[in-house]
Amino acid sequence: MRLIIRPEKGFGKIEVELDESLWKKIEELAESYGVSPERVVEIALTGEFREPKGNLEELERKAAELEEKTWTLEKEYSSLRFKAYGLSEDNKILAIELSGLIAENSGLKRFLRMKPERNLELRKLISYYLQG
Repeated sequence: MRLIIRPEKGFGKIEVELDESLWKKIEELAESYGVSPERVVEIALTGEFREPKGNLEELERKAAELEEKTWTLEKEYSSLRFKAYGLSEDNKILAIELSGLIAENSGLKRFLRMKPERNLELRKLISYYLQG
């Protein structure tokens, strides 16, 4: 594999020939850290390495424990989120029905030549539940 490094400004470039095994290692590093292979090469050339500030094995163990706790909490609260979604959908349906009843009531009041009422708070509440 041929690697070409160009400067951000100016002329000149560096061409390096990389064998396939080295390129595979670069790709593995890039995948494990979630960066592009070009970024791995850039870090290697500029020396932007970071030394871990603590015991790496202990930090990885803590991260695994936190991930396990996260999944435990996810299992506990997934049913609550499902119930909340169901209630939200029920509220939308009720808001639609209420809006229809208000429109019907308004039509009946016009038919009876009564003064129609404009309940703005109720309209805001209906629009709130239709949005969410």
